[in-house]
Amino acid sequence: MNSPRLKEATQVCLNSCCPMPSFNMTDEHQKTDSKPARTSAVCRRDFVQNTAASIYPNTKFTNHESLPSQKESFLEFKRAYPQYYETQQVDDIRAQEYYHLSRSNHACLDYIGIGLFSHAQLQKHKFQLASSSSASLLPPNPSPSRSLNFPFFGISYKTGNLKVQLLHGGQESMLESAMKKRIMSFLHISENDYSMVFTANRTSAFKLVANSYPYKTSRKLLTVYDYESEAVEAMIHSSEKRGAHAMSAEFSWPRLRINSSKLRNMMVSKRENKMKNKRGIFVFPLHSRVTGARYPYLWMSIAQENGWHVLIDACALGPKDMDSFGFSLLRPDFLVCSFYKVFGENPSGFGCLFVKKSVIPILEDSTSTGIVNIVPAKELLQLAEDSSGTDLELEQTAKFRLEESGLTSPSSFSGPLSNQTSQSQSQKVEQGESSDVQNAEITGIVEGPKGSETGTSEIHVEHERSSENGDQELECNCLDQVDSLGLILITNRSRYLINWLVNSLLKLEHPNAEGVRLVRIYGPKIKFDRGPALAFNIFDWKGEKVEPVLVQKLADRSSISLSYGFLHHIYFSDKYAAMKERFLEKRERGSNKTAASKFMGKCDQGITVVTAALGFLANFEDTYRVWAFVAQFLDADFVEKERWRYTSLNQNTIEV
Repeated sequence: MNSPRLKEATQVCLNSCCPMPSFNMTDEHQKTDSKPARTSAVCRRDFVQNTAASIYPNTKFTNHESLPSQKESFLEFKRAYPQYYETQQVDDIRAQEYYHLSRSNHACLDYIGIGLFSHAQLQKHKFQLASSSSASLLPPNPSPSRSLNFPFFGISYKTGNLKVQLLHGGQESMLESAMKKRIMSFLHISENDYSMVFTANRTSAFKLVANSYPYKTSRKLLTVYDYESEAVEAMIHSSEKRGAHAMSAEFSWPRLRINSSKLRNMMVSKRENKMKNKRGIFVFPLHSRVTGARYPYLWMSIAQENGWHVLIDACALGPKDMDSFGFSLLRPDFLVCSFYKVFGENPSGFGCLFVKKSVIPILEDSTSTGIVNIVPAKELLQLAEDSSGTDLELEQTAKFRLEESGLTSPSSFSGPLSNQTSQSQSQKVEQGESSDVQNAEITGIVEGPKGSETGTSEIHVEHERSSENGDQELECNCLDQVDSLGLILITNRSRYLINWLVNSLLKLEHPNAEGVRLVRIYGPKIKFDRGPALAFNIFDWKGEKVEPVLVQKLADRSSISLSYGFLHHIYFSDKYAAMKERFLEKRERGSNKTAASKFMGKCDQGITVVTAALGFLANFEDTYRVWAFVAQFLDADFVEKERWRYTSLNQNTIEV
């Protein structure tokens, strides 16, 4: 199981997670004066012990009114994590470039991923579009929705052959070419080794692989997800239709760690010549976007050594996690990631599918939807002006076209939500997706006049600049900011915040119900290398679970955007067998009217949970507000009070 490549990759991870100080000493001084370096295990252990000992030690909160104030809590937080002050640069960026979060008093914790642009950049772009556009481009009295609210770009669906697209490419606009170069540079992916296509979202990328992979000779599909994923379900469905044998890893109760023995048995080949025929495709996320669990590089190494093609799902990774990815050591055959436009405001965006060039020849020809063009903002304005319909008519026409072509449905929404959108959105949202519905209006407009050629007109928009060699260089403020902050700063900041939140939630207990905690956390709890995502449930004083959709709605009323998901593939050993019926719930897949409704008739067992995800811009106020909100459920009448309060204010009644 241990290989030189694995050791190298592990060292990459440890150096980034637990950096050691560098010393400018002679060898003699190092021998006599330097102290032994702390091992990774000691570093992790000390962090956990410090968190438990420093944050409200030996304290239980049984009344939400007894919680310390945000100011008092922040002082306690800084005493526990004095290095947090080193991340002040993030707060400065948030105040200058994402000031809409403070103005709207909005804690955006309902999706995870990477943005392209900053809010300030978007506002500047809107102003320049409005002031510099000619009279022929804009109507005399342009409505906000027809001019100023257009984003930097839109997407236009195209039907094509993935293999041909990867081998030969296609006509690209300057914007597409610049976007591709910027993203590959951000992810440290070489154009010499990988080809890339833009996709509508993460789900589209997974389906493109499923429809092109040679399952006739490599029949197995093995996935590692502790939660139900629309993208993964779509991939399984498409693969099984083409003859694949789908398998899934299991996660052992109660910590929900990978059941190593079962996964190893599914992965390891007993044949001597392991590489003669590939066994299939191994889909691995490295990080659960719901529970925050991180998975070892070991599994990727074992898969490669046993003849599997590897697909890495990088959509849940942190903004700079690819820097510690050991990409040159453990290069996957496929990689999927996604980008949204502006954090906390514009959740639409696109996905990216990377395929190793050495793998492209084995793919099968298939005509698939899901590949998209990136259309410049100027062309969107031109095409919008050419149409005589109202905005509503344009949107309805776009949705009709998408439904007619089978690309989407009115009830499907696979994207993160802004605070305003989520108020009317009751279904489960898969974090990190771009929204087909959000892009529907733009797509319908772009497909307007049949003679138009997207990507060929001249582009004069502020977010492009010329580099020294004359190429167009894309100005993506958010990516630039992330690059300037670096992996260690971003990782440390999220580590402090997520562990403070976990520790604080576990301090909440019901009054007069000795030892009954308000919150149950699934997956890793206080842990040095956990991800910035959290899965939990709230229980009343009688031990009954408060439905996650209700928690989400009530949080939204407090301008806190949370999401919810479904944990599954949970394995109960004989030791915990009695707990299985107590914790697991049964449901029909697709019962929440998402695109997963294609899988009706299949029953699944699992746990519906509330989820919170901390992006790199999250601050202490965001985490404190979540804690204070959850603490209100210590009041046995909280839900009923909220129902009557919003009814009396002529608000929509919250259904219980």
